[in-house]
Amino acid sequence: MTETTSRAASAALYRAVWRWHFIAGLVILPFVLILAITGGIYLFKDEINDAAYSRLRFVEPATAQRAPSALAAAALEAHPGELKAYTPPASATRSAEIDILGADGLKDTVYVNPYTGEVLGTLWDGGAAGSPAMYVVRKLHSLEYVGWLGNRLIEMAAGWMVLLVASGIYLWWPRGRGLGTTSIKARRGRPWWRDLHAVTGLYTGVFIVFLALTGLPWSAIWGGKFYEYANALELGMPEGYWSGLPSSTVPLSEATDRAPWIIEKQPVPMSSAAEGVPQTLDQVVATVEGLGIVPGYSVSMPRGPAGVFTASVYPDDITYEQVIHLDQYSGAVLYDADLADLGTLGRWAEWGISVHMGQEWGLVNQIVLLLACLAMVGLCVSGAAMWWKRRPSGALGVPQVPTDWRFPRTLLLMAVAAGVFFPLVGLSMLGLAAVEVALHLARRRKALA
Repeated sequence: MTETTSRAASAALYRAVWRWHFIAGLVILPFVLILAITGGIYLFKDEINDAAYSRLRFVEPATAQRAPSALAAAALEAHPGELKAYTPPASATRSAEIDILGADGLKDTVYVNPYTGEVLGTLWDGGAAGSPAMYVVRKLHSLEYVGWLGNRLIEMAAGWMVLLVASGIYLWWPRGRGLGTTSIKARRGRPWWRDLHAVTGLYTGVFIVFLALTGLPWSAIWGGKFYEYANALELGMPEGYWSGLPSSTVPLSEATDRAPWIIEKQPVPMSSAAEGVPQTLDQVVATVEGLGIVPGYSVSMPRGPAGVFTASVYPDDITYEQVIHLDQYSGAVLYDADLADLGTLGRWAEWGISVHMGQEWGLVNQIVLLLACLAMVGLCVSGAAMWWKRRPSGALGVPQVPTDWRFPRTLLLMAVAAGVFFPLVGLSMLGLAAVEVALHLARRRKALA
C-alpha cells in the first residue's frame, strides 16, 4: 500500500468513526442526560432523605430502647395492617422503621422513636430508595416508568457510552492537525466547544466507562446474561446455595429491599414445617445480631405458613454485606452468607455496584462520581452546541459518508466484537447500518437518474 493510499484509507476511517460517533451521540444524548442528572441526585439520596425527613428519621438519644416487638406494636396501633418488615435504629440518634401493608394494599413505613415508642409519622414505602421522592428518581434513572422498553433503551445507551468514549479518544488522538489538546485553547465559537468537549471526555472518560459498566448489571439483557454466566460458572452465588433446602417461588428481591444483586433473583428457602408457633420478633432480632449482622439491617416477615424470616444488610462498606434466613418456627439458621461467601464475579459485581451508588468511600466516592455526572451533562451540552453551530440551515449536518468504502473492513471486527459484548448496541448498529445502506443506494439512484 502506497503512502498516499494509506493516508486515504486512514482519512476514510477517521471520517467513518466521526460520523458514527456523531450519530450515536445525538441518538443517546437524551438518555445520557437522564442517567447523569438522576444518577447525580441519587448519589446523595441518604443526605437528601435525612434533610427532607429529619423529623421522622432522627430522635434524641435516651438511656434504653424499647423491645422490637413493642415498637412494632406501637406502629400497628397507629397504622393498622400487616407487619412486613422491621428495621432497627441504625444508630443512637435514628428512629426505628416498621413497614406495614395497609388494607388499601399500599405499604407504608412507620417511623417510631425507639426510646419512647412515639409514632413520629409515616411515608409511603420507597424501598431501597428510602423515600417516595428518591423512589421516583431511581425509577427515572432506569426508565422503568416506560416499562421493558425503557430498561432496554438505557442498556443501549450505557453500551454506546463505552464506545463513544473509545471513539472519542480515537478522534482526539494527535495526528499533526492541531488535535489532541489537553486544555481549552480556543477562545470562542465552535472551536471552543470542540476543545471543551474533547478535554472533558479525555479527563473523565474512564469514570464514565466505569459508571456505564457497573450500571449494566441491572439491565435486562446484558445484566441477565452476566447473572446467568456468573452463576453457571459458580463465580456468582455461594457454592451449595441454600444447602439443598426446599425453596419457595419468592425471589430474594421481593423478600427484602437490601438484597445483594448477585443473588436477588434466587428463591428464598422454606421453613421445615408449615405449622407451629412462630418465633417472636425479639427472638429473631437477638438471633441475627448474635450472628454479627451490622446496624442498618432489616428483618422481613415470613410470607405464609412456610415462609422464613429474612435479615439482610447492604451497608456502605460492602464487606459487611450479609443475608440470613431463619426457620419461622424453630429459629434455625437456614442460610447465612456475606460478601466473602460469594464467587469472584459476584464479589466484583457487588463492589462495582456499591461504588456506582457512591457508598464505598463515603463523600469522596460521591463527589468524584458527581463530577463524572456533571461531565456527562457537559459532554451532552458541548456536543449539541457543536452540532448546532456546524449544522447547515435546513439540514441535519451529519458528517458525509467517506467516498472510500474500504473502511468497513477495518471497522468490521471491532463492530462485531462490540455488538456481541453489548447486544443492544449491536442491534442498533445493524439499524444504523441499514439506514446508511439505504441512503447510499438512494444517492446512487439519484446520481444515475
